[in-house]
Amino acid sequence: MTAVGRRPGLAVVLVGHNPASEVYVRGKVKASEEVGIYSEQYTPAETATTTELLSLIESLNGRDDIDGILVQLPLPAQVDSKKVLMTVDPAKDIDGFHPVNVGLLSTQRPGLVPCTPAGVMEILRRSNIPIAGQEAVVVGRSDIVGKPVAMLLLNANATVTVCHSKTRDLPAVCQRGDILVAAIGRAGMITRDFVKPGATVIDVGINRISDPAEFQRLFAGNEKREEAFRAKGSVLAGDVHPEVSEMAGAITPVPGGVGPLTIAMLMYNTVKAAKMRRGFLAPELA
Repeated sequence: MTAVGRRPGLAVVLVGHNPASEVYVRGKVKASEEVGIYSEQYTPAETATTTELLSLIESLNGRDDIDGILVQLPLPAQVDSKKVLMTVDPAKDIDGFHPVNVGLLSTQRPGLVPCTPAGVMEILRRSNIPIAGQEAVVVGRSDIVGKPVAMLLLNANATVTVCHSKTRDLPAVCQRGDILVAAIGRAGMITRDFVKPGATVIDVGINRISDPAEFQRLFAGNEKREEAFRAKGSVLAGDVHPEVSEMAGAITPVPGGVGPLTIAMLMYNTVKAAKMRRGFLAPELA
C-alpha cells in the first residue's frame, strides 16, 4: 500500500511468444501478486506493429491506476523498439530506460533507476562491501546494465573503468578491480586470469548452456550440475567461470544471484513511481 491507501499498479507488455521472455514475465507478475501490487498483462501478437504498440503505451500512460509500465525486451524485428520505449511516460518507466531517467541518474537527481544495476548496488550494500574509494571494473557497456551500473558505482565514489570488445589486454584491466562486474553475455568468459585475488565479483550474465563440450568446459566434475544437464539437456551459466570462486573474496551465484534482485528492484520501482507521481516521496529520498 502507498501512503495514499491505494495499491500501486503495474502493466506488463509481452509481445509474441519468446519462451525466455515468458518466463521472466511470469516471475515479475508472480512477484507483484506476492507483495500486493496490482498488475495487468498485455500480450499483443507476434505480428504487432509499432503503431499498435504505441497506441497501447499511450493508453497506459493516460491511466491513473497504472504507476509502472514494463515493455519486455526483445521486441519483434518489425517493431521500432527505441520508439516504443521513448513513448513510455518517464514517470512510469520502471525499467529506467527512458533518456529522461538516464539523464536524472547521470546528474544524481531523483528518478527511476534500471533494475539490474540497482540490484547490483543493493547486493554490495547489504553485503557490506566497501564501494567508496575502491577500483571498480565493469565488463560490458550496454544501456541496460553496463553504463548505468558504472554510473551508480561512480555516484557511490568508486573509481570506475568500463571495458568492452575493443579494450586492450582485457584480463590485465579486470585484474585492477576490487569490484568486478561481468555483464557481457558470454558464458564463462571471465576466468581466474581476469580476477584480482580477494576481489568482489558480481556475475550479471545468464546464459543457457546446451552444448556438451561447453558444459564440460564450465562444469566438469560438478555432480549436481551434471545431473541437471542430463535431466534437462541444458543448464544456466553466468559470464564468470566457476573456477573464479576459488580466488574471489565474494561472488554472486548464477542462477540465484543478481536475477532475484532485479525482480525485487522492479517491485521497488513500481512503489517508488506510485509515491513520486503523487508527491508522497521527498526528493532527497527518491
